Amino acid sequence: MAVDSYCLWFVHFVFWYLLLGPFYSKEDLVRNYKSNEKQINDVKNYMNSITPLNTEVDIEFDKGNRLAIFHVTQNNLCDCNWDLQMDSTKTDDLLRKLHWSQATLDTLKLKLDEANCISVRSGEPCQIGFKRSGMGIYFYNIFAGPIADSLRSRYDSCTYILYSDRVALEYGGGAVGSQCFAKEK
Repeated sequence: MAVDSYCLWFVHFVFWYLLLGPFYSKEDLVRNYKSNEKQINDVKNYMNSITPLNTEVDIEFDKGNRLAIFHVTQNNLCDCNWDLQMDSTKTDDLLRKLHWSQATLDTLKLKLDEANCISVRSGEPCQIGFKRSGMGIYFYNIFAGPIADSLRSRYDSCTYILYSDRVALEYGGGAVGSQCFAKEK
């Protein structure tokens, strides 16, 4: 009986989320890049400059004073965190681990806001999240230089679109739904 009520709750959640959630398109993703290319590159440069060597940081800012995601990977060990307050003890622990301050976090959020984006993952390529759309999310994969020929086939699929020699657009479908960009009409 409990399993049935859980399944019913899950179906209702997915239905209402898909019905009421904001929806974006590839055109919105491209339009934002064209309008905010400098700011998006500023996010990449700032994030990679503040991330310690041998460390990967994946962070997504949510509404208000919340972090939807704050994952820190060092030495192949991920300290994965969801739904944190920006001023929590756990967030302070992660900031210390990264040698960041609250001001660093505030600056990162400001730069993402200026780029009209919500998340960033350090590294090469630097992955910047544009917006959640239904159960999925749109990303920019920004490379430091031209995408190597050996990587081009990876970024030439229904999940990715090669936008330029340094940018691959991405759609991550989430737990349910299509894992690909919508077909163009």
